[in-house]
Amino acid sequence: MRLVAGLGNPGSRYQHTRHNLGFEVIEVLSQRWRLALSKHSLGNRWGQGRIAQETVLLAQPYNYMNRSGPPVRQLLDYFRLGPEDLLVIHDDLDVPLGRLKIVRQGGGGGHLGVSSIIQALGTQEFSRLKAGIGRPQHGETIEDYVLSPCYPEEAEIFNAMIERAAQAVETILTAGVAEAMSRFHGPPPAD
Repeated sequence: MRLVAGLGNPGSRYQHTRHNLGFEVIEVLSQRWRLALSKHSLGNRWGQGRIAQETVLLAQPYNYMNRSGPPVRQLLDYFRLGPEDLLVIHDDLDVPLGRLKIVRQGGGGGHLGVSSIIQALGTQEFSRLKAGIGRPQHGETIEDYVLSPCYPEEAEIFNAMIERAAQAVETILTAGVAEAMSRFHGPPPAD
């Protein structure tokens, strides 16, 4: 069994913001796999199903971003899963817009949601799918930037990245992290 947790902030005020990219990837996977996120417990909105031969939990931690760790820990503990069974999907300022980066471990890199998970689990040994949102272009603060929708001229790239991230998750679950790295790590393929 694997837990795929997409990070974001609950509530309509945060929908479609850069920081809710993880939530959006989970929504795409939920629709693609016909896996309803019908459970609201253990600090998460979540659902359970199968992809290929793998039992999968899709989850959106329903705490604010910087407190994502405890809900993720609750699901792992409830299902008796370890950090090696966890894949976290999140936005990343240090990755250029449209790029994906898949890593097996590491620090929080300034991302408070990831740092919260590291603190709650007591380890950095879990996989992440980082989706690049780039840096502010118009003098906004970092907080305003991540809590805003992408710039209109970036919408096509942003939406394509969400779809590509969903494909990367499927590859991680069916073929492994190494295969997903070789296929999705880096910029999107040129058309």
